[in-house]
Amino acid sequence: MSKVYRVGIIGCGGIANGKHLPSLSKLNSVELVAFCDIVQSRAEEAASKYGIDEAKVYSDYTELLQDDTIDIIHVLTPNESHAEISIASLEAGKHVMCEKPMAKTAAEARSMVEAAKRSGKKLTIGYNNRFREDSLYLKQLCEDGELGHVYFAKAHAIRRRAVPTWGVFLDEEKQGGGPLIDIGTHALDLTLWMMDNYKPKVVLGTKYHELAKKENAANAWGPWDPEKFTVEDSAFGMIVMENGATVMLESSWALNSLEVDEAKCSLSGTEAGADMKEGLRINGEKFSRLYTNNIDLGSGGVAFYEGREESAPDIEMRKWIEAIDKDLEPVVTPEQACVVSEILEALYESARTGKAVYMNENK
Repeated sequence: MSKVYRVGIIGCGGIANGKHLPSLSKLNSVELVAFCDIVQSRAEEAASKYGIDEAKVYSDYTELLQDDTIDIIHVLTPNESHAEISIASLEAGKHVMCEKPMAKTAAEARSMVEAAKRSGKKLTIGYNNRFREDSLYLKQLCEDGELGHVYFAKAHAIRRRAVPTWGVFLDEEKQGGGPLIDIGTHALDLTLWMMDNYKPKVVLGTKYHELAKKENAANAWGPWDPEKFTVEDSAFGMIVMENGATVMLESSWALNSLEVDEAKCSLSGTEAGADMKEGLRINGEKFSRLYTNNIDLGSGGVAFYEGREESAPDIEMRKWIEAIDKDLEPVVTPEQACVVSEILEALYESARTGKAVYMNENK
């Protein structure tokens, strides 16, 4: 990789500092040259820590996009502005990585796909759980046909008490929803990717606002304010695909449950099954006997996993830059991410109306 890509960061909050900036800063193929945040001091702090010496700071992203020397934009803002900023960045001639979920609404997600096609620039969405060691191993098993046809799956995103009380997470207007769109989106993306199935037919969803009403509640990040908790605290759904496969999705920030799993999936196929609930386990039948194999990912690594010192975000960023440099399709395509957003929106609509939503009627 001979070219050094100039990267601009729009949104310098938690996800920027916790994921994107540390991983991007490890790559010799990028320079972090511009930082933007509506709170300018956050942009200044990020630039000071991660930027090149002459890095520029902005509070208005439209000014940043006027810099023709910038190759890549990372959109790390609240959900409500994902589409607006991503589309503007693509139209300004930049490649774009936007954090998950793709957009607040399905219509916005579809607009992002169209903008990428019009501009000829690459667009990807930050579903970093695809790059975990267990995810990569299971994906290879699926691609090799070890599970056969996967016709039933579960997407797990259950927290017992871990409600994010900072920023705008509890604000339905800015985020579009709570745990379903925040962490349920990771579990759903992972599950559909493993199944290689992006053709939903009908969805049925429910959502709840029960524990959100409690004051002084136990919580990993301190008690929440019930008056500001305007999103659901848990949501669940069933998705039936066009080929008849069924996906069950469970998500919560607060739920009275000891079965806690986040960004994981369970798969049932014609040849074998797999789950991530206790490490990575494969189950099936051989010689008229049932078996369960626990996959040891802690010793020796696996052939297709490049470098055990890399975290999932590290691999995600490296693969993203390689896709641009080698003109490859991103690991997370905008079309795949758009289907995730369409399903999430249908689940919310179903929960609101109490009726199943047929996806083809929305097209």
